Amino acid sequence: MKNIKFRPAGVCCREMNFVLNDDNKIVNVEFIGGCPGNTLGIRSLAIGLDAKEIADKLENVSCGGRSTSCPAQFSMALREALK
Repeated sequence: MKNIKFRPAGVCCREMNFVLNDDNKIVNVEFIGGCPGNTLGIRSLAIGLDAKEIADKLENVSCGGRSTSCPAQFSMALREALK
């Protein structure tokens, strides 16, 4: 199991904490800050799925005219964890 803490940039969420099992499946996700409905939705969809699959789906999501978003930053965090 890998416990990862990630500090996103350019988004409302201040911190992302998640756990990957030995098969790189997402076991748990916690977002500190950000839009509660959005972050709880991401969490519900991501748990139990392959980290690369989720990273691929979320990588180009933008938010409110920004070039990034909480989902895109989560994608970046997952990719870093998979290196």
